[in-house]
Amino acid sequence: MIMMKSKIIMAFVVAATLMSCNSNSKKASESEEHEEHGNENVVVLNKNQREALNLKLGTFQMRNLTTVVKSNGQLEVPPASSAELTAFIGGNVKEIDVFHGDKVIKGQQLVVLEHPNYIALQEEFAEIANRLEFLELEFERQKELFENNVGAGRDFQQAKAEYNTAKAKYEGLKSRLQLLNLSPDKVMEGKISNTIAIKSPINGFVNKINIKVGSYVDAKDILLEMTDNSAIHADFMVYEKDVHLVKEGQKIHFTVSNRPDEEFTANVFAVGKQFEANTRAVHVHAKINEKVSGLIPGMYISGHLHTDEKYTRTLPNDALVTEGTKSYIFILDNESLEEHAEEENDEGHEHVDVDVDNDEHDKMAFKMTEVIPGLKDDGYTEIHLIDSLPENTKVVMNVAYYLLADMKKEETEHDH
Repeated sequence: MIMMKSKIIMAFVVAATLMSCNSNSKKASESEEHEEHGNENVVVLNKNQREALNLKLGTFQMRNLTTVVKSNGQLEVPPASSAELTAFIGGNVKEIDVFHGDKVIKGQQLVVLEHPNYIALQEEFAEIANRLEFLELEFERQKELFENNVGAGRDFQQAKAEYNTAKAKYEGLKSRLQLLNLSPDKVMEGKISNTIAIKSPINGFVNKINIKVGSYVDAKDILLEMTDNSAIHADFMVYEKDVHLVKEGQKIHFTVSNRPDEEFTANVFAVGKQFEANTRAVHVHAKINEKVSGLIPGMYISGHLHTDEKYTRTLPNDALVTEGTKSYIFILDNESLEEHAEEENDEGHEHVDVDVDNDEHDKMAFKMTEVIPGLKDDGYTEIHLIDSLPENTKVVMNVAYYLLADMKKEETEHDH
């Protein structure tokens, strides 16, 4: 009987112990579930992790994803903004005052030439100028005699012809001197130069130098080539099937070959009226809206023109990630970061300051948010929000796939 009572008491003790263990286990499980729920769909990264991923933050962009005309081309300058320098009269190169790539201003001396012909031209001008003075006086004298019926008409007509001929030659030689940047007034003072200066006709940059010191250049030879890059514009080629969609004033988004990560805009100001024979395409000229340094004529460009005016919210394709049938983006969520820090403190970790500007604890939290994707074009996707977000919401623009993978890895580790 005593033995039976002892067994019954033991059974009650074991049952009570199991119930207590089960209760503690259930509480621990609920606590763990609550902890996991608090960090659900959130990834926390420190500064080093973000730099390793090259993570970029941005905001939603309003873009036109309707009818699109894609085109390629290159950067060009208008004819009035490029120049090829020649000598009006042949000569030998004495000085070259610029180097390839130099910036020059209009009127700046670039090259100095020398030749005996320059001396002969000035001497001829001085001679005709002095003779013109005599012929003018003779013409006036014969004119007065003729009008007073004293002189012969033949003498008057001859004086008049000689004077007009000399005057025309004088003006011609004077213009030639001015073209050569020689001063007629100095020549009349007896100051004769054996050199001439070739000056820049435009503001711009020297692109090519075709001469050397001492070499002889003829009047038809190109000495230097230069362009004014401030007048650079985008020259696109649009194929025949799309020409009817292009109009002046439309905006083109484009990238330059050596800067693929930067997008620029330009507005169409002229559409060609003739097809290129081989490509069946027309030139479309567009003025670049941004002030960008480093653009050079001849650079290859790739662009797309939207022919409709219906803008929508978009993000780069790399900002979206798909899991099953749903699509998500990651947004910066400082509130989740505060919750993360509080949970670490509750678990007994050392207190962490939540200030994301602190270099030592520069952590950021990114929350996975479901969205509905729409149209896609040229690396961008239309975004429809399920839940509204503030206009200045910061979105991860480029590594959504890696953030999802990191989040799944953390969930797997928690499960184990």
